Amino acid sequence: MALRWQRAVAAALRPFELTHPQFVVLSSAWWLGREGWPPSQRELAEHAGMDAMTASQVARALEAKKLITREQDRIDTRIKRLCVTDEGAALARTAIEQVEAVDRAYFASAPDGAALVEALLALAPPGRADETRPS
Repeated sequence: MALRWQRAVAAALRPFELTHPQFVVLSSAWWLGREGWPPSQRELAEHAGMDAMTASQVARALEAKKLITREQDRIDTRIKRLCVTDEGAALARTAIEQVEAVDRAYFASAPDGAALVEALLALAPPGRADETRPS
């Protein structure tokens, strides 16, 4: 069942030439940086639930595509901040819409969507459910 959802998401991302991990890093960097303070690679990795090395590798691939820049923090030079380019922001918004459409279609047959969301959030690691809970 989850594999079918993964395939549908991968198909939705294919026209954007994004893998699912690239989508997660790009959309997370855009989301976290929307207030004007770009996230560090570590902050992004924690938000996305991925290890820091994977986040760094994916960020490099997105930088090569000119969707983000990795800039040194002004205070702590060991920290890299992920800044989404204008092109990256536009792509993130469009890709998020497509992935949300996949989610809506995939979960439309659930008899009680709100209960399903609550059940899935209950499975999230401690602390993560509150970050993703709809307000």
